[in-house]
Amino acid sequence: MRRTAIAVTLAAASGVVLAAASQPAPSRSVWDGVYTAAQAERGAFVYGRYCQRCHGADLSGPGAMGGGLPGQSPAPALVGGEFNYRWHELSVADLVQRIRVSMPPGNPAALSRPDSTDVLAYMLDRGGFPAGEHELPIGLPELSTIAFLAARP
Repeated sequence: MRRTAIAVTLAAASGVVLAAASQPAPSRSVWDGVYTAAQAERGAFVYGRYCQRCHGADLSGPGAMGGGLPGQSPAPALVGGEFNYRWHELSVADLVQRIRVSMPPGNPAALSRPDSTDVLAYMLDRGGFPAGEHELPIGLPELSTIAFLAARP
């Protein structure tokens, strides 16, 4: 009985290790120029249409609607130290998924994955992260290889 419990525990632990090993480790970060200026411009348009009223024109928090829908807490800033450290060491895929499945409030999933990725490019641009020569990809496996780091490594 004890050997069976040990075997089950080891099998479960092995599965966790194998699952963790199957996730690609981020090989680059938002400091490596992972979006283009053109992508950020597209994102600015989408942001203005879907995000600005809650997150503000400058992405610093409560916008014209007071920061969110009635009964909700104020919309957080999408740039700056608090935002950067909230997302520090997570993957860009995590952030794109958050945008995609929960924004805007009251109409989650209104944004396509390309729109969500473009909005993130705009957020990175406004947050002071450098643009590069290649757009952020829209696929989650590719996005998961990009780490969001609060400070330049």
